[in-house]
Amino acid sequence: MFESLSDKLQATFDQLSRKGKLNEKDVDRAMRDVRLALLEADVNYKVVKDFVARVKERAIGSEVMKSLTPAQQVVKIVNEELVELLGEAAHLDLSGQPPHAIMLIGLQGSGKTTTAAKLALQLRKNGQKPLLVAADTRRPAAIEQLEALGKQLDIPVHSEGTQVAPPRIAENAVREAERGAFSVLLIDTGGRLNIDQELMQELSDIKAKVDPAETLLVADAMTGQEAVRVAEDFDQEVDLTGLILTKIDGDARGGAALSMRSVTGVPIKYIGVGERTDQLEPFYPDRMASRILGMGDMLSLIERAEEAVEEEEAREAAEKFMRAEFDLSDFLNQLEQIKKMGSMDEIMKMIPGFSQIQRQLPVGATDEQLQTVEAIIFSMTPEERRNPRVINASRKRRISRGSGTTVQQVNELLSQFRQVQRMMKQLQKGRGPMDMLSRMFR
Repeated sequence: MFESLSDKLQATFDQLSRKGKLNEKDVDRAMRDVRLALLEADVNYKVVKDFVARVKERAIGSEVMKSLTPAQQVVKIVNEELVELLGEAAHLDLSGQPPHAIMLIGLQGSGKTTTAAKLALQLRKNGQKPLLVAADTRRPAAIEQLEALGKQLDIPVHSEGTQVAPPRIAENAVREAERGAFSVLLIDTGGRLNIDQELMQELSDIKAKVDPAETLLVADAMTGQEAVRVAEDFDQEVDLTGLILTKIDGDARGGAALSMRSVTGVPIKYIGVGERTDQLEPFYPDRMASRILGMGDMLSLIERAEEAVEEEEAREAAEKFMRAEFDLSDFLNQLEQIKKMGSMDEIMKMIPGFSQIQRQLPVGATDEQLQTVEAIIFSMTPEERRNPRVINASRKRRISRGSGTTVQQVNELLSQFRQVQRMMKQLQKGRGPMDMLSRMFR
């Protein structure tokens, strides 16, 4: 989502870094570029104006002008102001006596039903016992969708069809939660194409019946500034406690994410980073600011790895890697683990300095390239995977036919794997490009 904005901001900071010292004219030029980049990213005009004014005021101060690294100081200021703009990390309020009701509201098509299931899965991982509540009676498919998701995730769903009024369904769900010792109810409410009084009355009636601990607006980040207006309207009518941004992995310009917190004063609590039910993440403003500025997000990457990678497998792979005994079968296993963490493009962008090192990566860094690598390795015999040196010209032709690739692609993979082996030997000796990486994790 923020790729275009990140590229433009990094280009601006690159220009600043070429200057030994900065004067006010340099800062003005940089702030003009930052302002244009934010406006093109569909950030609210008033938010941009205030943001740039704060950054400029700090950037022309003595801390920057007298610094030995003025460009880095400007980046630091922009990062701090982005974090301030996005607000503090906010968690769900589940204090007090359970069951806790959480209302998910929003316009039709924003992803409420899928988000309800995602949030239920997230809460179960954190030790809660969730109950999904199908209270969207105007769209029968929503009830069926929620029931299907509940069955898929093995999470119970309270459903009473389309003939019972949503406030009554929510009230009955609270009683069921009390009987079944559920700790959290996730109420999937109805939506409309536009906000109207009937919708607001229905939501107000549900709130009166269940007294929710959280009222979360599910907003489609792809709708840009329209999502900001929708958030304002919902907040005025039903008093929101938080936001969940969906489709943040799409190709929208990202302005909604940077505007909604500032305009509404309501914190973003979760972001949907993909379509799978496990692709909902708590929102951390500092991590998002780092991603926008191309500084990566190692904490989120580590958390994904901890969820996706088995600890014992990781330990065995690391030991083989350090002994330089890593073969193509191990390499294939690692690719499978990486795929569980998300797309390669998404993962790589969490690595600090990715844009600078992308050209130097020893293996393919796209999902298509990984599929090609998998196909080639699957076409090898166990002996060839253990000892690629036995792969001669005739074996390469057989492997290429079996994998639907060319002999040249087979050669490229073998060459890249030899590069990895050489890097492992350099790591053992404590020098070379891997030495720096190893020191980072000591």
